[in-house]
Amino acid sequence: MVFPSPSTLFQVATAGEALIDLIEDADGRLRPCAGGAVYNLTRALGLQGVDTIYLNPLAGDRFGRLLAEGIAQAGVALAQPQPVHEPTSLAVVGLDEHGKASYSFYREGVADRQVSAPGLVAACEVLPGLRLAVTGCLALVAEDSGKYLPWLQAQRAAGRLVVVDANLRPAIVADMSAYRASVMAALQQAHLIKVSDDDLSTLGINGADALAQASTLLARTSAQWLALTLGAGGAVLLARDGHAWHSAESAPVKVVDTVGAGDCFLAGLLVALLQLPGLQQSTHADELRLDAGDAQHLLAHAVASASLCVMQTGCAPPSRDAVIQRTRAHPPVFRSL
Repeated sequence: MVFPSPSTLFQVATAGEALIDLIEDADGRLRPCAGGAVYNLTRALGLQGVDTIYLNPLAGDRFGRLLAEGIAQAGVALAQPQPVHEPTSLAVVGLDEHGKASYSFYREGVADRQVSAPGLVAACEVLPGLRLAVTGCLALVAEDSGKYLPWLQAQRAAGRLVVVDANLRPAIVADMSAYRASVMAALQQAHLIKVSDDDLSTLGINGADALAQASTLLARTSAQWLALTLGAGGAVLLARDGHAWHSAESAPVKVVDTVGAGDCFLAGLLVALLQLPGLQQSTHADELRLDAGDAQHLLAHAVASASLCVMQTGCAPPSRDAVIQRTRAHPPVFRSL
């Protein structure tokens, strides 16, 4: 692994999958698009002006060059700029009549999985300005737990705010029990968890509705906050002290497809989080506290980021200016629960 200059003050380090989404068009043809939940999140952060470093390697093949180009255009740094020999992983994406995506993955012996726990930890040790460590989705499979879990533990011990996006993909695993256990182990290291209503069902969390399920999940972990996405129903931010806030669009959103919506939501949430004086002033993530005003700021920016994404084909993360303009033109509806 090639480490960045210690003088570079990266705020966020991301680790997880980078792949090519082969999206099925109306005529049945497969259109290649740079993707992967962590890759999408990484680009979305960079395009909103956050100093971000991506820790996984990329391939030297055609698709790897496409991924590297997207990283560069977003202003994101690569911890390992030299490509590796292994090929780029692939996902075949199908869209239903509502634009909702389903995935089939090809992930054996691929470039982005060529990481180790010591390498990930060492890459972050030389980043003095690092505040957030973020992972999720395909990085949470049981086979890769030994790579990412020690890294998450080290980042939490170092006082960085750990963010884990459950973003479950049951189609990729044969052993759901092992998968759920691996996801839960990662969530135990998080200060902030992001889940969808679908994730809660896949995890087998009991509850009368998604909000009750989310509360149960939060109570089962040591996380301080949980962000729950509800599709067109908006999103909820739950705090460990029992407070919860809901935000949803006040204006109709024309959905083209939902590819990358959750990734852009989380990016928007983290962009807003990094702006909070409390995070900037705290020396340890456990010291950070959020109030209703903070929650409104975070959810408004996150919901608008996701809405701008779903108005485009594929994952098209918006700029920070575009998000701010939308929140001003169409302020989301916000309420305490």
